[in-house]
Amino acid sequence: MTRYPTGLIVGRFNPPHLGHSYMIEWAEQRTQHLVVFVNTRDGELVPGELRAAWLADLHPRVTVVELRHQLDNDFANEELWAKWMALFESQWPHDSGPHVVFSSDVYISELARRFGADAVVVDADRVAVPISATQIREAPADHLDRLAPSVRAWVQANLC
Repeated sequence: MTRYPTGLIVGRFNPPHLGHSYMIEWAEQRTQHLVVFVNTRDGELVPGELRAAWLADLHPRVTVVELRHQLDNDFANEELWAKWMALFESQWPHDSGPHVVFSSDVYISELARRFGADAVVVDADRVAVPISATQIREAPADHLDRLAPSVRAWVQANLC
């Protein structure tokens, strides 16, 4: 198994679920240092600082960084890409890397290319943990079993 010096996962994790944890743990086994960027904006359903705190608690060997921004996701726009890359690079906690970028979505290949990193798609069909954050946001009570206990308690109190 290839073990990269540094790896990166980028996402909203809104809210974080067991599929996210599966991907983080899978990636952690393949890196010496894994960084998770939690993209957050004001006014989101679950506060960004809470999402980052949950992930840090659930994955203590991983560096979790909350990235507050107001950037759009129009990745056909080179100027926007430059802003995203500047944000990512300003928050990258290591001297080099990332050497690999992990995601469950194939769009990650462009981000990896811009970093000069490998792109690794993890469980794109969501077979290991069949859930998405969108499904949870749309029907939170139907998917409580796909949430870690701390996240589940908050979702039950605030979204159900």
